[in-house]
Amino acid sequence: MTAADATPSSPAGASPAAAAGAVNGSVTGPVVRPRRLRTTPALRRMVAETSLEARQLVLPVFVREGATEPVPISSMPGVVQHSRDSLRKAVAEAADLGLGGVMLFGIPERKDPTGSGALDPNGVLNLAITDVVAEVGDALTVMSDLCLDEFTDHGHCGLLTPDGRVDNDRTLEAYAGMALAHADAGVDMVAPSGMMDGQVAVIREALDAAAHTDVSILAYSAKYASAFYGPFREAVDSSLQGDRRTYQQDPANAREGVREALLDLEQGADLVMVKPALAYLDVLRAVREAVDVPVAAYNISGEYAMLEAAAAQGWIDREPAILETLLSIRRAGADIVLTYWASEAARLLAR
Repeated sequence: MTAADATPSSPAGASPAAAAGAVNGSVTGPVVRPRRLRTTPALRRMVAETSLEARQLVLPVFVREGATEPVPISSMPGVVQHSRDSLRKAVAEAADLGLGGVMLFGIPERKDPTGSGALDPNGVLNLAITDVVAEVGDALTVMSDLCLDEFTDHGHCGLLTPDGRVDNDRTLEAYAGMALAHADAGVDMVAPSGMMDGQVAVIREALDAAAHTDVSILAYSAKYASAFYGPFREAVDSSLQGDRRTYQQDPANAREGVREALLDLEQGADLVMVKPALAYLDVLRAVREAVDVPVAAYNISGEYAMLEAAAAQGWIDREPAILETLLSIRRAGADIVLTYWASEAARLLAR
């Protein structure tokens, strides 16, 4: 083979010497050097395609009825079930850090088949909403999980038929009542997460009829029946037996996630969500490209627990891994990221 035969091909219109940066016949390296834009922290920051900011983060928080001090969650190191007092402190810190919002989950002392505590004005979640609004006012968007699973003794997200199936339409009635209870308590945004067909339309109609037209809806539109929810079950003292595959989405389906988001928008959702985040980044990107409203993604308990466990073993560098994880969710298309690292990430970003 001749020297000519060994010469690499060059881009159209460029001589081999120009493409290779040859000088006096010797190769001196490439002309196009993407590394130039990575030379300094300031330069990397200036050309970054994706940002991660405290205002884009939402902190999920759990409040336990009757608790007098925070209760650690063993599978989620650093996360607790709050008392009402510790909840106020946590949301005040979140506001000071500039987070976008908090998502409230209530853990009642007593459960029943219909999840009646979810509608009780003096129930744990409704009192928590009032506490948080009184503590932070407009400094945070106060969001509430609108679902029955924490309040039912069977652990499902809806009311059951006599043969044990989730009754979609009876559940919608309960969701409407729950939405009104949250709105009366002062919530800014309700987040229906039960994956009942038609839930957004029923909630929107109920809110509007009660003059709560300013309360917005963040729809858990593409919520999958995931194996990564395990630690969350501990966090909310779940009573679930069996699974939720008859109403949460099949992990095999991506197009269905887009369809669900579009249906929720037709019904009046103001924002849509993909949950989980990391195992569904493709769905997140597809939803982002299909809708013209803000898109949220939930960096869920199992994703949190995996990273924390690996970091505890010394297998990964914890703080950079947290920020890289959250940045990946933003890069895939999320405008808003719900994450248990929200407050810590805000502190890291402020360094």
